[in-house]
Amino acid sequence: MERVFNLPDLGEGLTEGEVLRWLVAEGDEVALNQPLVEVETAKAAVEVPSPVAGTVVRLHAGEGQAVDVGAPLATFETAVPAGSALAPTQADSTPAAEATDGPGPHGTLVGPGPRSEGRRRRLAVASSQSGNGAAQAAEPVERPVERPRATPPVRKYARDHGVDLQLLTGTGKDGRITRSDVEAALADAEPVRVSAPAARAAGERAERRIPVRGIRKAIAAQMVASVAEIPHVTEFLTVDATALLALKDRLRALPEAAEVRVTPLAVMARALAVAARLHPLLNASWHEDAAGAEIVTRDWVHLGVATDTEHGLVVPVVRDADQLGILDLAREIGRLTGLARSRKASPADLTGSTITITNVGGFGVETGTPIINRPECAIVATGLIAQRPWVVDGELTVRSLMTLSVSFDHRIVDGAEAARFLTRLRDLLEDPALMGAF
Repeated sequence: MERVFNLPDLGEGLTEGEVLRWLVAEGDEVALNQPLVEVETAKAAVEVPSPVAGTVVRLHAGEGQAVDVGAPLATFETAVPAGSALAPTQADSTPAAEATDGPGPHGTLVGPGPRSEGRRRRLAVASSQSGNGAAQAAEPVERPVERPRATPPVRKYARDHGVDLQLLTGTGKDGRITRSDVEAALADAEPVRVSAPAARAAGERAERRIPVRGIRKAIAAQMVASVAEIPHVTEFLTVDATALLALKDRLRALPEAAEVRVTPLAVMARALAVAARLHPLLNASWHEDAAGAEIVTRDWVHLGVATDTEHGLVVPVVRDADQLGILDLAREIGRLTGLARSRKASPADLTGSTITITNVGGFGVETGTPIINRPECAIVATGLIAQRPWVVDGELTVRSLMTLSVSFDHRIVDGAEAARFLTRLRDLLEDPALMGAF
């Protein structure tokens, strides 16, 4: 009998996911819990297992297509009789999503599975040619649902030459797209839209349109909501980072730091965690509902670390950062940012921060006005550390200087308290002994 598998709730109340890569094809035999598809959510990339053993009859979404939670993802032919258990999710066992015969309740997948490398995303690119009527008619309104049939070498050849297989009709057996079909598409650019690399190879200039999905869509929504809802104010302060760099070098020389990459960011994270405990309003958040508004403060610091990745900005969270020394912070920051960059961070790794740090200095930028990581109250930006003239004890000298900035929610904090927080952070960085145990 046929069983329809709907996209499950992948955690954190997400409403949709984007198909990154199918790990099976129509006609394949699959086992229970066999990796089925890689799906990108607003938080992370998740490998979804098959809920049944059987034959894949139909894949309802193409790679790069967004699918709503509860919408059909795949259809299986299975010998499992109606009404029998189809490996529903268990809190204490290997998670598997529930298959259904149509719209209705759906199972929940708890946490991501191990993810393969080699994520691929097709980008539809409009040709620079002024299209005639036939060319305009060939441009689809939306991407076809079914994955085109083609062998891996043909897929690679098409990808390398910028041809979208979704727009081709295969002449091979059972409608399979052949290399000759791709070559014919390259010879006649009107029926297909060719990507920028292929257009450049042909001596043309192209316009590129990148679908806003997955993490980029979530970033856009978060930034718009943050600016729209939170009255942002940013303050700046120059810090003498000479002592900070000296401490970093001393810690690197310790035997216990042999396996740790100690960076200035780890020292700044320690100082920020201490300052956030001493100024709890900067570590707070604003909550409002029909009953009124509240400012929520906390006795812990879960530090978000803004991390640049090839798929967008993500914020892994160092939990209880105020309880960690600099070496432990360095280990945890390295571990979490590594997971984020390899797309192996779980949704739990990317949620729950109470204050965020972003190191714009790593890109050679002196300072910035960061957008608050909603619903937090504050985000601290650390700028480029560089040698500049500075007055010390009335004498002009050269020191390693850095500009700090803090953007804060003016509903929670007034400018004076933000200034006190920023000067406290400066004092901790200029005299690291004030931070306590390292």
